[in-house]
Amino acid sequence: MERQRPIMTIQAVRRMAICIPILLCVTLAASPAQKRASLLGGARGAVHEVDGTPLEGMGVQLISAKTAIRTTVYTNAEGKYEFPVLETGEYTLRVPLPREYQPYVKEGVRIEGPSQLADIALTRISNTEFVPATPETLSQLTGSEWMLNLPGSGEEKRVFTLTCGFGCHSYQQIFRNRFDQRSWALILRKMMARGGGSPLILAENPTPTSIDRAHQPQLRDEAMLSKWLSQVRGPESPDEPLYFLPRPKGASTKVIVTEYELPRELLAPHDVHGDSRGNIWYTAHRSPYAGVLDLRTGAVKEYRIPGKDADTPNVLPGTHRVWVDKNDIVWFSENWDHYLTALDAKNGQIIRRFKVEGGRDNGSAFSNFAMDDQGFVYDSRGDGVAKIDSKTGQVVQKWSYKEATGGKYSGEATYDSIVTPDGKFWSGGTARGGLILDTRTGKMTVMESEGPAYSVGARGGFDLQQNAWFGGRGGMLIRMDSETHKLSEWYSPVQYDTFYEALPDKNGEIWAGGLQSGRLMRFNPKNEQWTQYMMPEPYAHDRRTWIDNSTSPVTVWFVDHEGFLVRVQPLE
Repeated sequence: MERQRPIMTIQAVRRMAICIPILLCVTLAASPAQKRASLLGGARGAVHEVDGTPLEGMGVQLISAKTAIRTTVYTNAEGKYEFPVLETGEYTLRVPLPREYQPYVKEGVRIEGPSQLADIALTRISNTEFVPATPETLSQLTGSEWMLNLPGSGEEKRVFTLTCGFGCHSYQQIFRNRFDQRSWALILRKMMARGGGSPLILAENPTPTSIDRAHQPQLRDEAMLSKWLSQVRGPESPDEPLYFLPRPKGASTKVIVTEYELPRELLAPHDVHGDSRGNIWYTAHRSPYAGVLDLRTGAVKEYRIPGKDADTPNVLPGTHRVWVDKNDIVWFSENWDHYLTALDAKNGQIIRRFKVEGGRDNGSAFSNFAMDDQGFVYDSRGDGVAKIDSKTGQVVQKWSYKEATGGKYSGEATYDSIVTPDGKFWSGGTARGGLILDTRTGKMTVMESEGPAYSVGARGGFDLQQNAWFGGRGGMLIRMDSETHKLSEWYSPVQYDTFYEALPDKNGEIWAGGLQSGRLMRFNPKNEQWTQYMMPEPYAHDRRTWIDNSTSPVTVWFVDHEGFLVRVQPLE
């Protein structure tokens, strides 16, 4: 049973202000949602060094004493910042990621309309670009920064990113620990879970005499990684001075980030989707408690998926994907016991629940479904793609991988399953590349990546030209052209970053959460320009974005794996 979050006072927040992450554990409440036309006009001020040098790209955050909602803005080239109009009241003013500077926290700040706040003067920790490695500075490293700072060969780091960097958790969760080589080996054996998938309940631990050839490469990787980890994060490993990536500049500073803490711990939130009324739904990968944020009241309401008396014995709880259809019916995939469940958003009642065959209990199988505008569900499985009637749960059409590709592809299921709104095209990403299916003709095209292994294998969406986009777990965005059947790749500007997903917006720009960079990436394919929005927390673990295309500029939502909903509002 999961425990409810305890109430945390602003005094407790102050004590934790230099330790990342911060848990603001109160029942949610918020002012009504801001209109996109009035995102500025609130409290303002400036940030500079003690000698008066203005600081660009510094995050400045206001935490409501009433609601604990966190609003973060960033300074421009002159060191100035401006908040949106916030509810009148008491706030804590802080710099969320001081990194190379001493922490700054000021409680009891009265905010009322366009308040002029006193300048924030920051003191550097070090006179060089390198800062001492302390518990406070180490906790602010993103995954990419951990990799940049740790010693090791290119092979060791590449193998680590391809085996431990697929997006289940941040690198911070790994590197904050210290173990000897034997202990790291035991952890790797469990976490790499030979044949078990994500839940450790299915992890296999074969003895040396029972290991087949398929496991030999993985065993070599485990041996290499356990040795490397014991050297860089062993009990006696020294912590060298740290280097942080540059702060955002220019267009990357023109953004407002709002964080809404969820009221329960250990949820492992996974996906997010909005409905027509402005509510934001989220799933919990390790808990039966999914929920919804009502932006009009600021309240989070939880729903138990499945109902209290419908649990499958000896099967893990948890939901993976959430999808809200045009009738505001909220669809959940129950990942570990393979059910498709529908909840009526108007009354909170579960109205449908179908078992989707395939896969073993506690093993990931039915998870990344997609829906078209007619309400048909699409699911990728080991031998093909299934089209399911959401009213009955019956498979109405199926495309065999082997038959649709003329025998070229007959292997594993794709990780994601995406479909155009009109249901004409389906696409999925594999470890080798990707597939596009024309559902009208039944022809499926295989596109293999020329990049590194495991380059696709993640999640995505279709753009307006019906090209499929995917996040590349090797650190790139991938486009699969539905007409030329050409696969194109663009690498993240941040080294050691990786993407779980890529999602196009109404303007043709692509949004993707940098799982290890602590940034939400915005990519314009027309000019191949990247905009990097730095998040207030270093882990910023985004597995699924939802884009509200009704605003201009668009508004982007994601639910962080660490337990809060995040709204990102670019100003241009």
